[in-house]
Amino acid sequence: MKRRVVGLAVSAAIGGFLFGFDSSVINGAVDSIQHNFALNAFVTGFIVAIALLGCALGAYLAGRLADRWGRLKVMLLGAVLFLVSSIGAGLAFSVWDLGLWRVIGGLGIGIASVVAPAYIAEIAPKRSRGGLASLQQLAITIGIFVALLSDALLAGTAGSASSQLWFGLEAWRWMFLVGVVPSVVYGILALTIPESPRYLLATGKRDEARAIFATLVPESEVDRQIADIERAIAEDKEGAKASLRGNRFGLKPIVWIGIILSIFQQFVGINVIFYYSTTLWRAVGFTESNSLLITVITSVTNVVVTIVAILLVDRVGRRPILLTGSVGMALSLGVMALSFAFATKVHGEVSLPDPWGPVALVAANVFVVCFGASWGPLVWVLLGEIFPSRIRGAALGVAASAQWIANFLVTVSFPPMSDFSLVFTYGMYAVFAALSFFFVFYKIPETKGMALEQAETLFTNAKGRGRGPQVRAGGDIV
Repeated sequence: MKRRVVGLAVSAAIGGFLFGFDSSVINGAVDSIQHNFALNAFVTGFIVAIALLGCALGAYLAGRLADRWGRLKVMLLGAVLFLVSSIGAGLAFSVWDLGLWRVIGGLGIGIASVVAPAYIAEIAPKRSRGGLASLQQLAITIGIFVALLSDALLAGTAGSASSQLWFGLEAWRWMFLVGVVPSVVYGILALTIPESPRYLLATGKRDEARAIFATLVPESEVDRQIADIERAIAEDKEGAKASLRGNRFGLKPIVWIGIILSIFQQFVGINVIFYYSTTLWRAVGFTESNSLLITVITSVTNVVVTIVAILLVDRVGRRPILLTGSVGMALSLGVMALSFAFATKVHGEVSLPDPWGPVALVAANVFVVCFGASWGPLVWVLLGEIFPSRIRGAALGVAASAQWIANFLVTVSFPPMSDFSLVFTYGMYAVFAALSFFFVFYKIPETKGMALEQAETLFTNAKGRGRGPQVRAGGDIV
Protein backbone atom coordinates (compact mmCIF):
# COMPACT_ATOMS: atom_id res chain seq x y z
CA MET A 1 0.00 0.00 0.00
CA LYS A 2 2.80 2.40 0.88
CA ARG A 3 4.50 1.76 -2.47
CA ARG A 4 1.23 2.33 -4.30
CA VAL A 5 0.55 5.61 -2.52
CA VAL A 6 4.08 6.83 -3.25
CA GLY A 7 3.73 5.75 -6.87
CA LEU A 8 0.49 7.69 -7.31
CA ALA A 9 1.97 10.75 -5.61
CA VAL A 10 5.04 10.62 -7.86
CA SER A 11 2.83 10.28 -10.95
CA ALA A 12 0.77 13.33 -9.98
CA ALA A 13 3.90 15.29 -9.09
CA ILE A 14 5.09 15.08 -12.72
CA GLY A 15 2.87 18.14 -13.08
CA GLY A 16 5.33 19.87 -10.76
CA PHE A 17 8.15 18.74 -13.05
CA LEU A 18 6.46 20.53 -15.95
CA PHE A 19 6.08 23.59 -13.70
CA GLY A 20 9.80 23.63 -12.87
CA PHE A 21 10.90 22.84 -16.42
CA ASP A 22 8.82 25.58 -17.99
CA SER A 23 9.83 28.06 -15.29
CA SER A 24 13.55 27.68 -15.97
CA VAL A 25 13.99 26.51 -19.54
CA ILE A 26 14.01 30.11 -20.74
CA ASN A 27 17.02 30.87 -18.48
CA GLY A 28 19.55 29.71 -21.05
CA ALA A 29 17.62 31.29 -23.91
CA VAL A 30 17.04 34.82 -22.55
CA ASP A 31 20.09 36.48 -24.09
CA SER A 32 19.60 34.71 -27.44
CA ILE A 33 15.94 35.71 -27.61
CA GLN A 34 16.82 39.30 -26.73
CA HIS A 35 19.46 39.49 -29.47
CA ASN A 36 17.49 37.48 -32.05
CA PHE A 37 14.41 39.70 -31.80
CA ALA A 38 16.27 42.93 -30.81
CA LEU A 39 14.38 43.47 -27.54
CA ASN A 40 14.86 46.09 -24.83
CA ALA A 41 14.99 45.23 -21.11
CA PHE A 42 11.26 45.71 -20.49
CA VAL A 43 10.09 43.57 -23.44
CA THR A 44 12.65 40.90 -22.53
CA GLY A 45 11.28 40.72 -19.00
CA PHE A 46 7.72 40.69 -20.35
CA ILE A 47 8.41 37.74 -22.68
CA VAL A 48 10.05 35.83 -19.84
CA ALA A 49 7.12 36.59 -17.53
CA ILE A 50 4.17 36.39 -19.93
CA ALA A 51 3.86 32.64 -19.44
CA LEU A 52 3.03 33.37 -15.81
CA LEU A 53 -0.14 35.20 -16.82
CA GLY A 54 -1.24 32.00 -18.54
CA CYS A 55 -0.27 30.12 -15.39
CA ALA A 56 -2.44 32.42 -13.28
CA LEU A 57 -5.45 31.90 -15.55
CA GLY A 58 -4.83 28.15 -15.76
CA ALA A 59 -4.55 27.88 -11.98
CA TYR A 60 -7.75 29.88 -11.50
CA LEU A 61 -9.71 27.69 -13.93
CA ALA A 62 -8.15 24.41 -12.84
CA GLY A 63 -9.80 24.29 -9.43
CA ARG A 64 -13.26 24.69 -10.87
CA LEU A 65 -12.59 22.26 -13.70
CA ALA A 66 -11.12 19.72 -11.25
CA ASP A 67 -14.24 19.91 -9.07
CA ARG A 68 -16.46 19.51 -12.13
CA TRP A 69 -14.57 17.04 -14.37
CA GLY A 70 -12.32 15.26 -11.87
CA ARG A 71 -8.59 15.50 -11.27
CA LEU A 72 -7.42 13.19 -14.06
CA LYS A 73 -9.15 14.85 -17.01
CA VAL A 74 -7.74 18.19 -15.96
CA MET A 75 -4.24 16.68 -15.67
CA LEU A 76 -4.57 15.43 -19.26
CA LEU A 77 -5.66 18.87 -20.44
CA GLY A 78 -2.57 20.41 -18.83
CA ALA A 79 -0.31 17.90 -20.58
CA VAL A 80 -1.82 18.65 -24.00
CA LEU A 81 -1.47 22.41 -23.56
CA PHE A 82 2.18 22.10 -22.54
CA LEU A 83 2.91 19.79 -25.47
CA VAL A 84 1.48 22.29 -27.97
CA SER A 85 3.37 25.14 -26.30
CA SER A 86 6.74 23.36 -26.41
CA ILE A 87 6.48 22.82 -30.16
CA GLY A 88 5.14 26.31 -30.88
CA ALA A 89 7.79 28.13 -28.80
CA GLY A 90 10.59 26.12 -30.39
CA LEU A 91 9.40 27.10 -33.88
CA ALA A 92 8.43 30.71 -33.08
CA PHE A 93 9.00 33.20 -35.91
CA SER A 94 8.50 36.45 -33.93
CA VAL A 95 8.57 37.67 -30.37
CA TRP A 96 4.77 37.97 -30.21
CA ASP A 97 4.36 34.48 -31.63
CA LEU A 98 6.74 33.22 -28.92
CA GLY A 99 4.75 35.11 -26.29
CA LEU A 100 1.50 33.45 -27.43
CA TRP A 101 2.94 29.95 -27.17
CA ARG A 102 4.35 30.72 -23.73
CA VAL A 103 0.90 31.84 -22.56
CA ILE A 104 -0.59 28.55 -23.82
CA GLY A 105 2.12 26.63 -21.99
CA GLY A 106 1.42 28.71 -18.92
CA LEU A 107 -2.21 27.60 -19.00
CA GLY A 108 -1.06 23.99 -18.86
CA ILE A 109 1.43 24.64 -16.08
CA GLY A 110 -1.13 26.58 -14.05
CA ILE A 111 -3.50 23.65 -14.31
CA ALA A 112 -0.82 21.18 -13.21
CA SER A 113 0.22 23.40 -10.29
CA VAL A 114 -3.27 23.13 -8.79
CA VAL A 115 -4.31 19.59 -9.59
CA ALA A 116 -1.11 17.86 -8.44
CA PRO A 117 -1.09 19.05 -4.78
CA ALA A 118 -4.86 18.54 -4.51
CA TYR A 119 -4.62 14.96 -5.80
CA ILE A 120 -1.64 14.09 -3.60
CA ALA A 121 -3.29 15.50 -0.46
CA GLU A 122 -6.45 13.52 -1.22
CA ILE A 123 -4.77 10.11 -1.62
CA ALA A 124 -2.08 10.46 1.09
CA PRO A 125 -2.40 8.90 4.60
CA LYS A 126 -2.17 11.53 7.33
CA ARG A 127 1.15 10.28 8.77
CA SER A 128 2.98 10.74 5.48
CA ARG A 129 0.92 13.50 3.86
CA GLY A 130 3.52 16.20 4.45
CA GLY A 131 6.31 14.20 2.83
CA LEU A 132 4.16 13.09 -0.10
CA ALA A 133 2.80 16.60 -0.69
CA SER A 134 6.39 17.84 -0.71
CA LEU A 135 6.99 15.64 -3.75
CA GLN A 136 5.31 18.43 -5.73
CA GLN A 137 8.14 20.81 -4.84
CA LEU A 138 10.76 18.09 -5.33
CA ALA A 139 9.40 17.53 -8.82
CA ILE A 140 9.53 21.29 -9.43
CA THR A 141 13.18 21.42 -8.38
CA ILE A 142 14.04 18.40 -10.54
CA GLY A 143 12.25 20.06 -13.45
CA ILE A 144 14.34 23.19 -12.89
CA PHE A 145 17.51 21.08 -12.79
CA VAL A 146 16.66 19.15 -15.98
CA ALA A 147 15.74 22.36 -17.82
CA LEU A 148 18.98 24.10 -16.85
CA LEU A 149 21.08 21.00 -17.52
CA SER A 150 19.51 20.54 -20.97
CA ASP A 151 20.09 24.25 -21.66
CA ALA A 152 23.77 23.88 -20.76
CA LEU A 153 24.19 20.69 -22.83
CA LEU A 154 22.44 22.11 -25.88
CA ALA A 155 24.36 25.40 -25.74
CA GLY A 156 27.62 23.52 -25.19
CA THR A 157 26.97 21.16 -28.10
CA ALA A 158 26.14 24.02 -30.47
CA GLY A 159 28.89 26.31 -29.19
CA SER A 160 26.42 28.87 -27.83
CA ALA A 161 22.68 29.23 -27.36
CA SER A 162 22.46 31.35 -30.52
CA SER A 163 24.33 28.85 -32.74
CA GLN A 164 22.55 26.40 -35.04
CA LEU A 165 22.28 22.83 -33.74
CA TRP A 166 20.05 20.34 -35.60
CA PHE A 167 17.83 20.78 -38.69
CA GLY A 168 18.90 24.40 -39.01
CA LEU A 169 17.37 25.39 -35.65
CA GLU A 170 19.33 27.33 -33.05
CA ALA A 171 20.12 25.74 -29.70
CA TRP A 172 17.73 28.05 -27.84
CA ARG A 173 14.84 26.69 -29.91
CA TRP A 174 15.73 23.12 -28.97
CA MET A 175 15.65 24.19 -25.32
CA PHE A 176 11.88 24.63 -25.72
CA LEU A 177 11.36 21.56 -27.95
CA VAL A 178 12.79 19.25 -25.26
CA GLY A 179 9.60 19.97 -23.27
CA VAL A 180 7.70 17.60 -25.56
CA VAL A 181 9.09 14.61 -23.65
CA PRO A 182 7.82 15.38 -20.10
CA SER A 183 4.45 16.57 -21.44
CA VAL A 184 3.88 13.21 -23.18
CA VAL A 185 4.92 11.30 -20.04
CA TYR A 186 2.52 13.35 -17.89
CA GLY A 187 -0.34 12.75 -20.32
CA ILE A 188 0.25 8.98 -20.31
CA LEU A 189 0.33 8.87 -16.51
CA ALA A 190 -2.92 10.86 -16.31
CA LEU A 191 -4.56 8.10 -18.35
CA THR A 192 -3.36 5.29 -16.06
CA ILE A 193 -3.71 6.41 -12.40
CA PRO A 194 -7.04 6.16 -10.48
CA GLU A 195 -9.30 9.13 -9.77
CA SER A 196 -9.12 10.85 -6.38
CA PRO A 197 -11.39 8.97 -3.92
CA ARG A 198 -12.36 12.25 -2.27
CA TYR A 199 -13.57 13.61 -5.61
CA LEU A 200 -15.54 10.39 -6.18
CA LEU A 201 -17.20 10.70 -2.77
CA ALA A 202 -18.05 14.34 -3.45
CA THR A 203 -19.80 13.27 -6.66
CA GLY A 204 -21.69 10.36 -5.08
CA LYS A 205 -19.53 7.48 -6.40
CA ARG A 206 -19.06 5.77 -3.06
CA ASP A 207 -18.33 2.24 -4.32
CA GLU A 208 -15.61 3.45 -6.66
CA ALA A 209 -14.07 5.56 -3.91
CA ARG A 210 -14.09 2.63 -1.48
CA ALA A 211 -12.40 0.34 -3.99
CA ILE A 212 -9.59 2.87 -4.46
CA PHE A 213 -9.23 3.58 -0.72
CA ALA A 214 -8.90 -0.16 -0.11
CA THR A 215 -5.66 -0.10 -2.10
CA LEU A 216 -4.27 2.92 -0.24
CA VAL A 217 -4.98 2.34 3.47
CA PRO A 218 -5.46 -0.75 5.72
CA GLU A 219 -8.91 -2.34 5.49
CA SER A 220 -9.65 -1.44 9.11
CA GLU A 221 -9.31 2.28 8.31
CA VAL A 222 -11.26 2.42 5.02
CA ASP A 223 -14.75 2.89 6.45
CA ARG A 224 -13.59 5.41 9.03
CA GLN A 225 -11.79 7.53 6.44
CA ILE A 226 -14.79 7.42 4.11
CA ALA A 227 -17.10 8.43 6.97
CA ASP A 228 -14.82 11.34 7.92
CA ILE A 229 -14.72 12.62 4.37
CA GLU A 230 -18.47 12.22 3.82
CA ARG A 231 -19.15 14.06 7.07
CA ALA A 232 -16.88 16.93 6.01
CA ILE A 233 -18.51 17.07 2.57
CA ALA A 234 -22.00 17.12 4.10
CA GLU A 235 -21.02 19.95 6.44
CA ASP A 236 -19.57 21.90 3.55
CA LYS A 237 -22.79 21.51 1.57
CA GLU A 238 -24.93 22.67 4.47
CA GLY A 239 -22.90 25.74 5.38
CA ALA A 240 -21.28 28.65 3.68
CA LYS A 241 -18.11 26.61 3.19
CA ALA A 242 -19.27 25.65 -0.29
CA SER A 243 -18.41 29.20 -1.39
CA LEU A 244 -15.13 31.09 -1.35
CA ARG A 245 -16.93 34.30 -0.48
CA GLY A 246 -16.67 35.81 2.99
CA ASN A 247 -16.83 39.07 4.86
CA ARG A 248 -13.15 39.98 4.59
CA PHE A 249 -12.58 41.77 1.29
CA GLY A 250 -14.93 39.36 -0.46
CA LEU A 251 -13.19 36.10 0.47
CA LYS A 252 -13.09 33.73 3.44
CA PRO A 253 -10.17 34.26 5.85
CA ILE A 254 -8.84 30.76 5.05
CA VAL A 255 -8.63 31.69 1.36
CA TRP A 256 -6.70 34.85 2.24
CA ILE A 257 -4.22 32.77 4.24
CA GLY A 258 -3.57 30.65 1.15
CA ILE A 259 -3.22 33.75 -1.04
CA ILE A 260 -0.76 35.47 1.33
CA LEU A 261 1.34 32.31 1.71
CA SER A 262 1.56 32.12 -2.09
CA ILE A 263 2.50 35.78 -2.47
CA PHE A 264 5.25 35.58 0.15
CA GLN A 265 6.67 32.48 -1.54
CA GLN A 266 7.22 34.53 -4.71
CA PHE A 267 7.96 38.01 -3.35
CA VAL A 268 11.24 36.80 -1.82
CA GLY A 269 12.48 36.70 -5.43
CA ILE A 270 13.33 33.01 -5.75
CA ASN A 271 12.50 32.80 -9.43
CA VAL A 272 14.86 35.65 -10.27
CA ILE A 273 17.60 33.11 -9.53
CA PHE A 274 16.12 30.52 -11.88
CA TYR A 275 14.96 32.85 -14.67
CA TYR A 276 17.83 35.32 -14.87
CA SER A 277 20.81 33.77 -13.09
CA THR A 278 22.73 33.01 -16.30
CA THR A 279 22.38 36.63 -17.39
CA LEU A 280 23.20 37.85 -13.87
CA TRP A 281 26.38 35.80 -13.49
CA ARG A 282 27.55 36.82 -16.95
CA ALA A 283 27.08 40.44 -15.89
CA VAL A 284 29.42 39.98 -12.93
CA GLY A 285 32.24 38.46 -14.96
CA PHE A 286 31.48 34.79 -15.70
CA THR A 287 31.42 33.37 -19.25
CA GLU A 288 28.20 31.94 -20.72
CA SER A 289 29.33 28.34 -20.18
CA ASN A 290 30.44 29.03 -16.59
CA SER A 291 27.20 30.92 -15.88
CA LEU A 292 25.16 27.97 -17.10
CA LEU A 293 27.30 25.61 -15.00
CA ILE A 294 26.80 27.73 -11.86
CA THR A 295 23.06 27.78 -12.51
CA VAL A 296 22.99 23.97 -12.88
CA ILE A 297 24.92 23.57 -9.61
CA THR A 298 22.43 25.88 -7.90
CA SER A 299 19.55 23.77 -9.20
CA VAL A 300 21.20 20.59 -7.87
CA THR A 301 21.48 22.27 -4.47
CA ASN A 302 17.79 23.09 -4.70
CA VAL A 303 16.91 19.43 -5.32
CA VAL A 304 19.05 18.19 -2.41
CA VAL A 305 17.63 20.60 0.17
CA THR A 306 14.09 19.84 -0.99
CA ILE A 307 14.72 16.17 -0.25
CA VAL A 308 15.91 17.22 3.22
CA ALA A 309 12.65 19.15 3.72
CA ILE A 310 10.62 16.09 2.69
CA LEU A 311 12.41 13.99 5.29
CA LEU A 312 11.86 16.56 8.04
CA VAL A 313 8.38 17.98 7.41
CA ASP A 314 6.47 15.16 9.15
CA ARG A 315 9.03 14.96 11.97
CA VAL A 316 9.87 18.56 12.79
CA GLY A 317 6.61 20.15 11.64
CA ARG A 318 5.58 22.95 9.28
CA ARG A 319 5.98 26.02 11.49
CA PRO A 320 9.59 25.54 12.71
CA ILE A 321 10.83 24.88 9.18
CA LEU A 322 9.02 27.89 7.71
CA LEU A 323 10.22 30.23 10.47
CA THR A 324 13.83 29.08 10.12
CA GLY A 325 13.64 29.45 6.35
CA SER A 326 12.33 33.01 6.62
CA VAL A 327 15.29 34.04 8.81
CA GLY A 328 17.82 32.40 6.49
CA MET A 329 16.31 33.99 3.39
CA ALA A 330 16.22 37.46 4.93
CA LEU A 331 19.89 37.28 5.96
CA SER A 332 21.20 35.86 2.66
CA LEU A 333 19.22 38.36 0.59
CA GLY A 334 20.54 41.14 2.79
CA VAL A 335 24.09 39.99 2.04
CA MET A 336 23.32 39.99 -1.70
CA ALA A 337 22.03 43.55 -1.45
CA LEU A 338 25.18 44.55 0.44
CA SER A 339 27.40 42.91 -2.19
CA PHE A 340 25.84 44.86 -5.05
CA ALA A 341 26.36 48.09 -3.12
CA PHE A 342 30.01 47.75 -4.19
CA ALA A 343 29.18 47.12 -7.87
CA THR A 344 30.57 49.27 -10.64
CA LYS A 345 29.65 49.52 -14.32
CA VAL A 346 32.14 48.59 -17.03
CA HIS A 347 30.99 49.33 -20.59
CA GLY A 348 27.45 49.59 -19.28
CA GLU A 349 27.55 46.17 -17.55
CA VAL A 350 27.47 45.47 -13.80
CA SER A 351 30.80 44.33 -12.35
CA LEU A 352 31.53 43.17 -8.80
CA PRO A 353 35.08 43.66 -7.48
CA ASP A 354 36.72 41.05 -5.25
CA PRO A 355 35.65 39.73 -2.84
CA TRP A 356 32.04 40.75 -3.48
CA GLY A 357 31.52 38.61 -6.59
CA PRO A 358 32.16 35.33 -4.72
CA VAL A 359 30.24 36.67 -1.69
CA ALA A 360 27.18 37.35 -3.87
CA LEU A 361 27.47 33.89 -5.43
CA VAL A 362 27.65 32.17 -2.02
CA ALA A 363 24.77 34.28 -0.66
CA ALA A 364 22.61 33.40 -3.67
CA ASN A 365 23.17 29.69 -3.07
CA VAL A 366 22.51 30.05 0.68
CA PHE A 367 19.25 31.76 -0.25
CA VAL A 368 18.33 28.84 -2.54
CA VAL A 369 19.14 26.40 0.30
CA CYS A 370 16.96 28.28 2.79
CA PHE A 371 14.07 28.55 0.32
CA GLY A 372 14.32 24.99 -0.98
CA ALA A 373 14.36 23.53 2.53
CA SER A 374 11.36 25.54 3.73
CA TRP A 375 9.05 27.82 1.77
CA GLY A 376 9.49 25.99 -1.51
CA PRO A 377 7.92 22.64 -0.52
CA LEU A 378 5.96 23.61 2.59
CA VAL A 379 3.69 26.18 0.97
CA TRP A 380 2.46 23.42 -1.35
CA VAL A 381 1.96 21.14 1.65
CA LEU A 382 -0.17 23.75 3.43
CA LEU A 383 -2.16 24.65 0.32
CA GLY A 384 -3.05 20.99 -0.05
CA GLU A 385 -4.34 20.62 3.50
CA ILE A 386 -5.83 23.89 4.79
CA PHE A 387 -8.94 24.20 2.60
CA PRO A 388 -12.29 22.44 3.28
CA SER A 389 -12.76 19.51 0.90
CA ARG A 390 -15.77 20.96 -0.93
CA ILE A 391 -13.88 24.11 -1.96
CA ARG A 392 -10.38 22.63 -2.08
CA GLY A 393 -10.11 22.69 -5.86
CA ALA A 394 -11.47 26.23 -6.25
CA ALA A 395 -9.54 27.64 -3.27
CA LEU A 396 -6.32 26.02 -4.46
CA GLY A 397 -6.97 27.61 -7.83
CA VAL A 398 -7.28 31.07 -6.32
CA ALA A 399 -4.16 30.65 -4.16
CA ALA A 400 -2.09 29.23 -7.02
CA SER A 401 -3.37 31.98 -9.32
CA ALA A 402 -2.18 34.56 -6.78
CA GLN A 403 1.18 32.81 -6.72
CA TRP A 404 1.51 33.03 -10.49
CA ILE A 405 0.52 36.71 -10.54
CA ALA A 406 3.10 37.44 -7.84
CA ASN A 407 5.66 35.46 -9.83
CA PHE A 408 4.78 37.51 -12.93
CA LEU A 409 5.20 40.82 -11.08
CA VAL A 410 8.62 39.82 -9.71
CA THR A 411 9.78 38.42 -13.05
CA VAL A 412 8.64 41.27 -15.30
CA SER A 413 9.95 43.91 -12.89
CA PHE A 414 13.43 42.48 -12.37
CA PRO A 415 15.16 43.68 -15.59
CA PRO A 416 14.13 47.35 -15.20
CA MET A 417 14.62 47.23 -11.40
CA SER A 418 18.09 45.73 -11.81
CA ASP A 419 18.93 48.55 -14.22
CA PHE A 420 17.77 50.99 -11.53
CA SER A 421 19.44 49.40 -8.48
CA LEU A 422 20.29 45.80 -7.57
CA VAL A 423 20.82 46.96 -3.98
CA PHE A 424 17.22 48.16 -3.77
CA THR A 425 15.92 45.07 -5.60
CA TYR A 426 17.53 42.47 -3.33
CA GLY A 427 16.89 44.65 -0.28
CA MET A 428 13.19 44.61 -1.13
CA TYR A 429 13.22 40.81 -1.41
CA ALA A 430 14.94 40.66 2.01
CA VAL A 431 12.17 42.78 3.54
CA PHE A 432 9.49 40.41 2.23
CA ALA A 433 11.44 37.44 3.63
CA ALA A 434 11.47 39.13 7.05
CA LEU A 435 7.74 39.87 6.86
CA SER A 436 7.04 36.21 6.00
CA PHE A 437 8.48 35.26 9.41
CA PHE A 438 5.91 37.34 11.27
CA PHE A 439 3.03 36.08 9.12
CA VAL A 440 3.87 32.46 9.91
CA PHE A 441 4.45 33.22 13.60
CA TYR A 442 1.06 34.86 14.08
CA LYS A 443 -1.19 33.17 11.51
CA ILE A 444 -0.05 29.60 10.75
CA PRO A 445 -0.86 26.80 13.24
CA GLU A 446 0.94 23.45 13.25
CA THR A 447 -0.72 20.57 11.34
CA LYS A 448 1.89 17.83 11.70
CA GLY A 449 0.38 14.35 12.15
CA MET A 450 -3.22 15.47 11.68
CA ALA A 451 -5.87 13.97 9.41
CA LEU A 452 -6.69 16.19 6.44
CA GLU A 453 -10.14 17.03 7.81
CA GLN A 454 -8.64 17.98 11.21
CA ALA A 455 -6.13 20.30 9.51
CA GLU A 456 -8.98 22.00 7.62
CA THR A 457 -10.89 22.56 10.88
CA LEU A 458 -7.78 23.81 12.65
CA PHE A 459 -7.17 26.53 10.06
CA THR A 460 -10.84 27.44 9.81
CA ASN A 461 -11.04 27.97 13.59
CA ALA A 462 -7.53 29.41 14.07
CA LYS A 463 -7.36 32.77 15.83
CA GLY A 464 -3.85 33.44 14.55
CA ARG A 465 -2.13 34.32 17.82
CA GLY A 466 1.20 32.96 18.98
CA ARG A 467 1.41 29.24 18.34
CA GLY A 468 -2.20 29.04 17.17
CA PRO A 469 -4.54 26.13 17.95
CA GLN A 470 -2.76 22.89 18.74
CA VAL A 471 -3.69 19.20 18.60
CA ARG A 472 -3.33 16.59 21.30
CA ALA A 473 -1.82 13.19 20.57
CA GLY A 474 -5.29 11.70 20.36
CA GLY A 475 -6.35 14.19 17.71
CA ASP A 476 -8.41 16.63 19.78
CA ILE A 477 -8.00 20.29 18.85
CA VAL A 478 -7.16 22.53 21.82
